[in-house]
Amino acid sequence: MSDGVAQIPPTATGGSVPGRARSNLDDPPSPSTPDPATPVHDDEERPARQLTGPVGTGVAVVAFAVALLVLWQVFRPLPQGSQFYLIIFLAGVLPLVFLAYRSGLRAPGWLPGRAGRGAPDRGVPAGGATETRRPDRPTTVDWLLAGLTLLVCLYPVLPVALGDAGGGYDAFLNRQGLLAPVDVLMGALLLVLLVEACRRTTGWILPVVCLLFLAYGYYGGLLPQNWAVAHAGLDFGQIVDALYNSASGFYGTPLDVAATYIVLFTIYGAVLDLSGAGRFFVDLSVAAFRRSRSAAGRTAVASGFLLGTVSGSGTATAVSVGAVTWPILRRAGYPAEHAGGMLAAAGVGAILSPPTLGAAAFIVAEYLDVSYLTVLGWAVIPTLLYYLGILLAVEIDARRFQVRPVEVAAASAWRLLARFGYHFSSLIVIVVLLAVGVSATRAVVYATGLAVLLSFLDRRHRLTPRRLASALATGVRGVLPVAAVCAAAGIVTATTTKTGLGAQFASLLVRGAQAVSDNPTVVLALTVLLAAVALSLLGLAVPVTASFIIGWVIIGPALLALGVPAPAAAMFVFYYSVLSEVTPPTALAAVGAAAITGGRTVPTMWQALKYALPAFLAPIAFVLTGPGEYLLGRGAPLDVLWAALVGCLGVAALAVATGGWLLGVGPAGPAERTLTAAAGLLLLYLHPVSIAVGVALIAVAVLVALARRRRAEPTTAGGPPATAPTGPVSGGSEPGDVGSGGGGPGDARPATGPVDIGPAGGAAGTAPAVGPVEVGPAGGAGPTVREVGSNVGEETR
Repeated sequence: MSDGVAQIPPTATGGSVPGRARSNLDDPPSPSTPDPATPVHDDEERPARQLTGPVGTGVAVVAFAVALLVLWQVFRPLPQGSQFYLIIFLAGVLPLVFLAYRSGLRAPGWLPGRAGRGAPDRGVPAGGATETRRPDRPTTVDWLLAGLTLLVCLYPVLPVALGDAGGGYDAFLNRQGLLAPVDVLMGALLLVLLVEACRRTTGWILPVVCLLFLAYGYYGGLLPQNWAVAHAGLDFGQIVDALYNSASGFYGTPLDVAATYIVLFTIYGAVLDLSGAGRFFVDLSVAAFRRSRSAAGRTAVASGFLLGTVSGSGTATAVSVGAVTWPILRRAGYPAEHAGGMLAAAGVGAILSPPTLGAAAFIVAEYLDVSYLTVLGWAVIPTLLYYLGILLAVEIDARRFQVRPVEVAAASAWRLLARFGYHFSSLIVIVVLLAVGVSATRAVVYATGLAVLLSFLDRRHRLTPRRLASALATGVRGVLPVAAVCAAAGIVTATTTKTGLGAQFASLLVRGAQAVSDNPTVVLALTVLLAAVALSLLGLAVPVTASFIIGWVIIGPALLALGVPAPAAAMFVFYYSVLSEVTPPTALAAVGAAAITGGRTVPTMWQALKYALPAFLAPIAFVLTGPGEYLLGRGAPLDVLWAALVGCLGVAALAVATGGWLLGVGPAGPAERTLTAAAGLLLLYLHPVSIAVGVALIAVAVLVALARRRRAEPTTAGGPPATAPTGPVSGGSEPGDVGSGGGGPGDARPATGPVDIGPAGGAAGTAPAVGPVEVGPAGGAGPTVREVGSNVGEETR
């Protein structure tokens, strides 16, 4: 660093979205927009191989062919029906899992092909030198598994007779309930391969859950028949038949959603990203907030919301936004853990926000037999409440930590909108087409086509045929872990359907609540509380999509049995499944954000939980009272309006309770925080009496805070004016350590002397704090950050 200039890592959004495996057809990222140094992966998956050479080309070609099949199915569905298409789709994507994802198991030394096994992708060492490692190619076992997977997936449609087995698709369907031995063998092999594919992409937990459900289906008949969860028992042939030759197993609703909706949206996201939309969304957020005290935090939140429309992944969004905004947050004075929590919460909002909700939202629409637009409508008010809570927390933290205003010398927001605002067009087109009755699949295809055409307005991001093929292949590769999870989730749904476990577990849950009280309101409240805890624990172990599917078939019936409307129950399960991304101790989005900020992981998780608190409480309001449905937009306009306003007030009260600050007043003590916490809970109950009490508690909290402030004023009013330190203020070597000598992270105070500001790498340089501190990214691209001296001695409110 020289002349007080530090290098800020530029945005990662100019290249491929983190977590989305780069196709061999991708153009190399430009020097001005490199990928982040820290490898990240999607919420649903473990890191994939970076395939190159002939293998990478072959995988990209197969993925491109699958993309063409998916697009063909939208306009000219295969005449054999939906299950036939799902068989072909699974045969196209499942073998790729074994080539694109490592087994994670150490192979014996004598096994052929072990030498070709590459070391895990470790990125670039801190010193900047490229690390030499062997090519990360599939092993011999991977190729054998891929070939076997292709055979067993295509077996139901192969027109080859094998005694009383085989014979083509119609013959296979005719044997439903009476499978031949070869059918059972092929189904068993597919079962094992799906569990292994799931293990490779998501880890051990979900495969173990699937195996436990299989064990329950097979051995449940041995349980004492007076137990509520006992059943008559299933033999192995019945289990395979339910999985392999029915619409509730491997080829059930979850895989149908993945093969028709989710894959199209991942393709759309890849096209939007390669067209430059991701970079535009981040630059627009940076330009929109220039000089205010909380500009850095607002930029991070707005970037997360906009970039989430491209990635649809909480972890990838948090890391992408963090690569750009963390240097700004650090220089503003945010501690690393608080900044990481903010980034994680903003990233998870991407899965909760229209118009591109997470994958589980499509399953909600399919299970409830409603349009995707309807689900988007249900998500609007909860999304507003979620981001209101984050923005209020940002404003509070800006005052608590006395962060410095940071001026970002970027292009005018209006100029960016005029030049690149067309990137919003495809998002608007999706909503408009859904509103006029176009199916979700066709709407997203039309929006994708529009994004391709509009890409030619920017020379740097034109989607030439080669880059378009790369985007299609990247979109299919992005759906590989989701497809494996959805197909494996068929094990859970089929077992639950065949054994009646859902109804039995619902009965247990309700009876447990009734054992505490006979009051219907108390029973519902206890059931909801138990369901929330169960869903939170489930989300710690399995990916979001699988968590929703399992939660819906097991916990959903309990809520429905107590009279909770299906939309409210489904959205309750959906939100708690998504919020596992910020729930300690796994909190993947917080882990990714901590890797960017350098903060401690567990404190970052708790900060993310604080920012996301409204999202945990709002779903309870959906199901606890009748007016809770108004928060989903279900009701008369005036009812929806007053419920939304009360919800906003409740979220504001909770923000005060967690942040310890009353905006416009000052610090909130323990009494005020306790009062506002109780007020927030009462307001979200949405009952007239609870609303009145909640508003009264807020008024009392404000009065107490004002009285505290008046008592404190005489002790400072007659004293000498506050002065700024005139000595050097040293920037610590730890990320986020911005403060005076010996101060902790975030101890940021305006200084009139030289400020020693350490860049992201930890080296220190000297620059004046009052006056411009130019901070530009490598290569000159991206925003320039400038510290702005604040008014010394001004009271912060």
